[in-house]
Amino acid sequence: MKILGIDPGFERLGIAILEKNHGDKKEVVLFSECFKTSAELEFSERLLLIGNEVEKIIKKYKPSVLGIETLFLNTNQKTVMHVAEARGVVIYESTKAGLKIFEASPPQIKIATTGYGKADKKQVMKMVKILVQIDNSKGSDDELDAIAIAITAFAHIKNI
Repeated sequence: MKILGIDPGFERLGIAILEKNHGDKKEVVLFSECFKTSAELEFSERLLLIGNEVEKIIKKYKPSVLGIETLFLNTNQKTVMHVAEARGVVIYESTKAGLKIFEASPPQIKIATTGYGKADKKQVMKMVKILVQIDNSKGSDDELDAIAIAITAFAHIKNI
């Protein structure tokens, strides 16, 4: 089974494809990147680029599930709204392609990767590199977050 993990954003979008075959002990990262859009573009153009990238990755890797992080509120409402809109584009493209949708909160992701719902970022990143077969040169927080989200989806797969 393949899962598309997305750490949503409109400036930086963490994307990962993980695969786990029956009997495998670890998930394997088939692809991961931090997809960036330029602040010089109109926001609508950035959303189009995000949608096109997600569509391309879905067509290439053919995942069956989208794992995506739920929104957490911060003080900048404009940023939250833009991230929500980017999430909408990702969910739209995934639903259009027939993927099942799994949404995980930050505490769920922390529990799935570290066993502790209040783990810090460093702990999560360290465990991601232990839990999956990954090139250690992968260092983007957004990319590693997308991998953590996909790991969480695998941990909850029976509920999807």
